[in-house]
Amino acid sequence: MDTSEFVIGQRWVSHSDTGLGLGIVTDISGRRVTLGFPAADEERTYAIDNAPLSRIVYQIGEEIETYDGQRYIVRAVDNLGGVLMYHADDGTDLHEISEVKLAGSVNFSAPHQRLFAGQFDRNGAFRLRFATLQHMNRLRASAAQGLIGARTQHLPHQIYIAHEVARRHAPRVMLADEVGLGKTIEAGLILHYQLHTGRAKRALIVVPDSLTHQWLVEMLRRFNLRFSIVDQSRYDALQDEQSDVDALVSHIFGGDDSVNPFESDQLVLCSLDFLVNSDQARKDALRSDWDLMIVDEAHHLAWSPEHASAEYQIVEELSGISRGLLLLTATPEQVGVASHFARLRLLDPARFHDLETFREEEQQYESINSVVRRLQDDDSEISADDRKLLQAWLGNELDQLLAGYDPRQSVIDALLDRHGTGRVLFRNTRAAIQGFPERRPTPVPLPCPEMYQGQAYGMPGLTPERRVLEEQWLAEDPRVDWLEKELASLRPAKVVVICARAETAMALEHYLQLRAGIRSAAFHEHLSLLERDRAAAYFADTEQGAQALICSEIGSEGRNFQFAHHLVLFDLPANPDLLEQRIGRLDRIGQTDTIDIHIPYLQGTSQEIQFRWFHEGLNAFTESCAVGVAVQEAVHSQWQKALEGDAGVTDELVVASAQESQRLKTLLQNGRDALIELNSCRPEVANELIAAIEEEEGEAQVRDYMMEAFDILGVEVEDHADHSDILRPGEQYQAGHVAGLPEDGITVTWDRQNALEREDLQFMSWEHPMVTGVMDSVTSSGLGKAALASLSVKALPAGTLLMEALFTVHCPAPDALELTRYLPVSPLRLLVDVNGKELSGALPHDRLNDLCSNIRRRTAQAIVPQIRPQVETMVDHVERLSGPHLAPLKAQALDQLAATFEPEIRRLEALKKVNPSIRNEEIDYLRNQFEAARQAIGHASLALEGIRVIVTA
Repeated sequence: MDTSEFVIGQRWVSHSDTGLGLGIVTDISGRRVTLGFPAADEERTYAIDNAPLSRIVYQIGEEIETYDGQRYIVRAVDNLGGVLMYHADDGTDLHEISEVKLAGSVNFSAPHQRLFAGQFDRNGAFRLRFATLQHMNRLRASAAQGLIGARTQHLPHQIYIAHEVARRHAPRVMLADEVGLGKTIEAGLILHYQLHTGRAKRALIVVPDSLTHQWLVEMLRRFNLRFSIVDQSRYDALQDEQSDVDALVSHIFGGDDSVNPFESDQLVLCSLDFLVNSDQARKDALRSDWDLMIVDEAHHLAWSPEHASAEYQIVEELSGISRGLLLLTATPEQVGVASHFARLRLLDPARFHDLETFREEEQQYESINSVVRRLQDDDSEISADDRKLLQAWLGNELDQLLAGYDPRQSVIDALLDRHGTGRVLFRNTRAAIQGFPERRPTPVPLPCPEMYQGQAYGMPGLTPERRVLEEQWLAEDPRVDWLEKELASLRPAKVVVICARAETAMALEHYLQLRAGIRSAAFHEHLSLLERDRAAAYFADTEQGAQALICSEIGSEGRNFQFAHHLVLFDLPANPDLLEQRIGRLDRIGQTDTIDIHIPYLQGTSQEIQFRWFHEGLNAFTESCAVGVAVQEAVHSQWQKALEGDAGVTDELVVASAQESQRLKTLLQNGRDALIELNSCRPEVANELIAAIEEEEGEAQVRDYMMEAFDILGVEVEDHADHSDILRPGEQYQAGHVAGLPEDGITVTWDRQNALEREDLQFMSWEHPMVTGVMDSVTSSGLGKAALASLSVKALPAGTLLMEALFTVHCPAPDALELTRYLPVSPLRLLVDVNGKELSGALPHDRLNDLCSNIRRRTAQAIVPQIRPQVETMVDHVERLSGPHLAPLKAQALDQLAATFEPEIRRLEALKKVNPSIRNEEIDYLRNQFEAARQAIGHASLALEGIRVIVTA
């Protein structure tokens, strides 16, 4: 370098230590130059003839930052005696900014500026950047986006519901699949999709206290979603953290400066019981902002036109401030129309505002369903009577639908869309979904011991041991002796034992463990959530685990023990739904064995009557019973008399219950349930989605991609077993690029089936946080943005320069617009020489990778200053050549946008006329989204994302 190149006030950057930031020339003395580095608070002196420095010149359109933190966009550059004057705007006015005033930190956005500043990488990093952009482009445009990352089976009804609901703006629906069909998974898939695509950022899950920890584990294990539990211990910890009394008092009494634990995290899990019992927690939850709320076991929310329970009132208040709402319940309308209406009004109080109006609307469902069935089953011409009904329901649109490609299906779809609660209620039944095991009940009649004779009937007779000393009933109750022998005969098969009371469960487990020598674990409400999980894990262990899990009633809600297929009902509940929930812990989709249900009961007691009622009246042991509670309400007085020991009533009760059960099942099948089921799973749509998911998983692309990333980012990979590896930080580990890798490493699997069988392995998919974290880190950082390589081919003379350039579509817009579906990253690759000749067709990217070699760092740093003019010329060439590629991309995006939004807006507007469940908010949202997306696409541009300069040898 010549001394004249350096001028006091100029800004330079060090090749050898880019961490120093942007340096400023402070002194030139003889053959030495001194630079101050404000960001590092250091000063360095260099020999002018070999200083590892590069001059920093920002280009038009680039962003600069001044020492006081102000940011500007460069519009022109003047050279004033060697010191640059930037003419830059802040979005309002144009300013003159000398390079002397630039900030000491430096972050070069333009790839060629990074190259000139010595911030270039090896070939591998450039390859990784190119691969990242290609994968992001494909994934964001995929129909499977948001559904790839869950550790779940690909069950059509779950995938369909998740896709149908999650695509909506602020979805407000009831997930009401029967027990065992996976409502928790559906809710998790919807939440995962909404978070992954940016449609939601903050979520609240409200569950019964007994299910809090299970939801926490399920969301993390299946969906990689880390929730924070807000409970009393969280508030106690906050109080302990207060450093002065005033702050503490302010928090307790809700002062303006109080800490709100509901706002400390984006994903919050809380028990409904805690919200009922804590006024402060309820206030804090209502002061927060929620994009999506999930409420489990919603059938416990009691409501009537005259009175609403405290639990219902809290959920109602929260639902009013939450944009989206998912209610999970296994019994949507079987518990009565009023209870069903109560939950619907939480979803949309404007639509479901009057119970009597709702009752009247329900009357039409059976006739609509009859027509739908005839359209499905009969290929002959539509009858005049049916056409008249269809005309009344669909109006002028009927003729258009009948003239379409598939007229019958079009009419059916229109009916499902326009009538009833099809858009807010999703319900699949076991009868419609295949894959459930057979149930095999085995009644075990036992003599009633003398100690129970005084309390054999009525409600006490269902659990007579509660009024007898523990030592006595354990010694004399024949069910205990039978259970000990039965477990011994079934060994080593896993057995779930369920009884109504925690005290009974504790006594039985203690007896079996200490007196009978049978490995067992207790599971009841007096255990902490962590202790319950440990008990469940001990039971699940196939090597040294418990043979029997003794549960109180809470063991029949929410838990999944489908790896077992023996169930002992030590007593019988009064409520038919509780019986179904008990059996549903084993009888779930995916269960491979017949469920053996062992039912010991005491003869001549209300236990025998309850067994007969369940078995002969409801057939509840052999088949899932969705109408049990409704039947119980219809025969309640007979049921009570029979339970009290009125022998003459029992036979009448069984017959009446069997008749009512059949009548209700027929009504449900002919009425609303059948309509809802048709709209709750469309197999052809679900199968297309599953095929798209499996295509992304089937090519091992994610592992290949991550292996390349791990090699560059310093992650050591050790082969573990088929489809699985152990990942550990290596010596060159770059923690900033890899999220969630502990120091001691993790074991991962790349195969879904392996992940389902081995829950101790993390399932690595395109949507795993580590994978998405690496991709986001690569694209948002400078990694691979500039590279220098050598190439040796006979066709090109030594010293020839080539530039491989990557462009992507740059379209600033909120994530919720999901513009990448219409205008993806669309990576554009160009390869030019100094003369601007385009060579990408002659030398594809993969071929070039094979031919290119890395250049030693010291040699590369010496080359860069010499080739700077040619590189700047080639940058001009590629920017000129990229221009014509943008217009077709924007035109195609606008066409796709219109094809997506316009029919859906027209459809919802038509639906609104006949189905008030379509919210104006939803239509307005789509219109606004459409217009905002159109405007954003109009401002899209192509941005230079990376360059690789190739020097032939």
